[in-house]
Amino acid sequence: MQTSTMSDAEWQARLDLAACYRLAAHYRMTDLIYTHITARVPDEEGHFLINPYGWRWEEITASSLVKIDVNGQKVDDSAARVNPAGFTIHSAIHAASHSASWIMHTHTRAGVAVSSLEEGLLPLNQIALQFHGRVSYHDYEGIALDLDERERIVASLGDNPALILRNHGLLTTGASAAEMFNNMFYLERSCEIQVATLSMGQPVRRLSPEICEHVVGQYDMAIHEEGDLALEWESHLRLLESLGCDYRC
Repeated sequence: MQTSTMSDAEWQARLDLAACYRLAAHYRMTDLIYTHITARVPDEEGHFLINPYGWRWEEITASSLVKIDVNGQKVDDSAARVNPAGFTIHSAIHAASHSASWIMHTHTRAGVAVSSLEEGLLPLNQIALQFHGRVSYHDYEGIALDLDERERIVASLGDNPALILRNHGLLTTGASAAEMFNNMFYLERSCEIQVATLSMGQPVRRLSPEICEHVVGQYDMAIHEEGDLALEWESHLRLLESLGCDYRC
């Protein structure tokens, strides 16, 4: 529930972030209590929202989210635990890019599988083509506990909205919850399709670089110029409402 000292902007961010957790759970993108989705608190420099450590994503509500600083330390009176080590990757990107207000990191089967391939994500189909030239890679350095790795993660991501952490998982960013979740939804779907395609053991039909570039431009027009991003986000929220989710609590 929104408190008297909480701004409307923060409460809306909490609602959107809780919705992202519930949607990720619905689409089976969880890793029990691990990995995170984080959001910058509007109008509060250096403050972020994260899930309470130990909670399943199906349990997350707007009021249960914990406010932390760039070091992963709590700055509110929440009794919930926070996993500072889990915020290492997120803090680096949040601090380096103001446009990366929202960050989602997953350990899904398909995502980890594709992250373990030398070639990574392949431009095999229409869905994957929206990431053509727009997904970066970061070599595995072990469990993300080393703060020195943060600068290397930022350098690996560059200006792209998606990062494949090799032998580890997927990460997407966005200026809004809708943009971040859209990126992860389709990056995950791309990985699922690639795993299914390669499992058939048949010759793969590759697409030309010209077609790849053409389709990327088409996606840009649909998402950013025709307003499809907003329509998709609204449809996700309607799904939660139809499921009777209590994420707004």
